[in-house]
Amino acid sequence: MKLLFFGRLRDCAGVGEREIDLPPGITTVASLREWIGRDLPQLLEPTVRIAIDDRLAIGGETIGDAREIAFLPTVSGG
Repeated sequence: MKLLFFGRLRDCAGVGEREIDLPPGITTVASLREWIGRDLPQLLEPTVRIAIDDRLAIGGETIGDAREIAFLPTVSGG
């Protein structure tokens, strides 16, 4: 599975994308956020959104056979 990091989250992760194998038990967006948040606590911020295969997801949503998961920071502008 490919993880994508955008904006300031790319800087926090040190990469724009990362290939991973999810450990057993990581089956929902919430469990993924908790698991990866151990190494990247910025991903635990409530303003960070997650997209599964180009579709915004919510915490209890199942990851299933996703090919990519993107972590999206809050966007601000003027």
